[in-house]
Amino acid sequence: MRLIINGEPLEVTSRTLGDLLGELDYEGEWLATALNGELVRAAARSTFTLNEGDKVEILTPRQGG
Repeated sequence: MRLIINGEPLEVTSRTLGDLLGELDYEGEWLATALNGELVRAAARSTFTLNEGDKVEILTPRQGG
């Protein structure tokens, strides 16, 4: 299915937000995720079903100055 991930179109096979993170090699509980503009907590990611055209934002912490 085709999703918009961090502003970029991408074809994926995952059906849940939790599976998508694994498919894209994101690991750890320190990620922030949003689905169609709504924050999705880490504990709920495996229950959020993805649909064609959904917009997913994945934020990771950065270091630097």
